Amino acid sequence: MIIKDLYFVNESIRDKEVRLIGADGEMIGVMSSRDAQRLADEADLDLVKISPNAVPPVCKIMDYSKFKYEQAKRDKENRKNQTVIEIKEIRLSMTIDVGDIAVKTKQCLKFLEAGNKVKVSIRMKGRENARSYQGVKVMQDFFENLEGKAVQDKKPTTEGRNIIMMLSPAKA
Repeated sequence: MIIKDLYFVNESIRDKEVRLIGADGEMIGVMSSRDAQRLADEADLDLVKISPNAVPPVCKIMDYSKFKYEQAKRDKENRKNQTVIEIKEIRLSMTIDVGDIAVKTKQCLKFLEAGNKVKVSIRMKGRENARSYQGVKVMQDFFENLEGKAVQDKKPTTEGRNIIMMLSPAKA
């Protein structure tokens, strides 16, 4: 794992004056960066610029390798806790039969129980474009079959040759 070096350390700090924070967290005060570096060397620690945009920039005396390790540990923990929500798609047709709707409903419920969002779409062909209201009715019937286990994020709308509805899992 690679952590980007976002901090200036030791001799790479080129500012004339810095506001220094000690290793124990107490404010030492404003001094030249050379004096701050000397104090860090005496404590056998690193001088790290933690707030470069402040006037004067804020530097802290700390063990930089330990700081980088703890930062990497925190980042790894945050990545482990985050969940990725996928958008699954279910395609219906305007002339779908009751049995087929039951199969599609069961598949949609599996997606919703897994915590995914579901995009339900109907692609209209030929004369079906003139009767888009029938496709919206099919979508509404499909949504009613989900028995309150889904919430409509986006109601069925006609977009060109498609009718699209977005669903997400209902809160328990």
